[in-house]
Amino acid sequence: MIFSSYTFLFKFLPPVFGVYFLLNRLRLTTPAKYWLVFSSLFFYWYGSDYFLPYFVGSIIFNYLMGVWLGKFREKSKHIRITLLTVGITGNIILLAYYKYMDFIISNINFFTDKDIPLLHIPLPIGISFFTFQLIAYQVDSFRGKTGEYSFLNYLLFITFFPQLIVGPIVHHKDVVPQYENPETSKLNYENIAIGMYVFSMGCAKKILMADPLTAWAQPAFDHAQELSMIESWFSSVSYTLSYYFDLSGYGDMAIGMGAMFNINIPVNFNSPYKARNFADYWRRWHITLSRFLGDYIFRSIFEKGDSSRRFYFAIFITFLVSGFWHGAGWTFVVWGIFNGVFVIFAHMMTRANKSLPFPLAWFLTFCGVVFVRILFVSDSFGDAIYVVRTLFDFDKLRFAGLPHASPEQAAYILVGFFIVFLLPNSTEVKERFKPSFKCAIFAVILLVLSILNMSSVGDFLYFQF
Repeated sequence: MIFSSYTFLFKFLPPVFGVYFLLNRLRLTTPAKYWLVFSSLFFYWYGSDYFLPYFVGSIIFNYLMGVWLGKFREKSKHIRITLLTVGITGNIILLAYYKYMDFIISNINFFTDKDIPLLHIPLPIGISFFTFQLIAYQVDSFRGKTGEYSFLNYLLFITFFPQLIVGPIVHHKDVVPQYENPETSKLNYENIAIGMYVFSMGCAKKILMADPLTAWAQPAFDHAQELSMIESWFSSVSYTLSYYFDLSGYGDMAIGMGAMFNINIPVNFNSPYKARNFADYWRRWHITLSRFLGDYIFRSIFEKGDSSRRFYFAIFITFLVSGFWHGAGWTFVVWGIFNGVFVIFAHMMTRANKSLPFPLAWFLTFCGVVFVRILFVSDSFGDAIYVVRTLFDFDKLRFAGLPHASPEQAAYILVGFFIVFLLPNSTEVKERFKPSFKCAIFAVILLVLSILNMSSVGDFLYFQF
């Protein structure tokens, strides 16, 4: 079940929303929260039924580890470090088994000339996202920053369905206090209006922009070695735009539904394609992931006052981890390395008080974004290298016989450029929002257009991670 589906919109969301606020209206706050937890677990089961027991077990395990870390806060540091090590190791083992086992076996076969059969383990939806949330909870419990959360509010922090499977990666300190606030349980019509407005924008991003662009780009990259110069540009830019519309569309829908339930879910995108360098880009792209990596990887390596060499090393390791997190393949690792190198260059220029004129800086950054996206979506290094070279190979320039480029695709790319470069982003729209008849009509139009195209909606691209 995905947000942009008939099942979710007409069968799941209305009863979940209605029963939740009905129970709260009857002052049955605790049953209302349990209803939301149960509904969220059902939502997860619908997409990864076989993994639900492991997911629930992982949630309980991490809560108990957090409680024990809190109890031993004034005790031996050795005991707390042991508990933290066990907790983090448990999360990483679960993630590694489901996400990286075939990758590990493939590399063992390659380097030892063995023929160990692959396990082909189905990847549980959202495992990369909630694993990071659980690890953050463990580390903060060790640091004494989690407080005495009730088990019920902790369950909501992990399972709340809008952010459960593709983020944003919420932090306990951002949302648990909201679940503890009695005002959250009250029906707020302004929040509902804002939520529906933002949800409609996210739904339109996904269905009306991301899905068509992906439908053109994916077949092209399936035949990467056959692309012409124009097809390489069209497919690469299409994927660059579709990933933004897909993931930011999901984020908008999550934020919108959070608002309907009076929960403020953090912003995940802030016009990333307007960035002037890669450091700026990663402050705007997948913001909650960047925050997690900064707080729990980068700051574990670099502290204020350390040398510049250690600062750059910390950036490199952070993006190396990001590459591994995104996917089980060497292309993702190298993708992370390139991003790290580009971010290091940006910081080096800033520390040297040097900068390029904004138009040139933006152009080079966007070209770099397209380049790393090619590496991200390619099945192999050979495909990625071929596509990048073909972008500038005028021997492969032709204007006829282009099965992977069309005028309609060009029109979608232009519309995508217009939206990402010239229109305010969803956060800016939300901040300026005032309930009005005009806004209601706009939201209805977007939802109707999206619903009319839901019969062919595709999965979110980040389901594979």
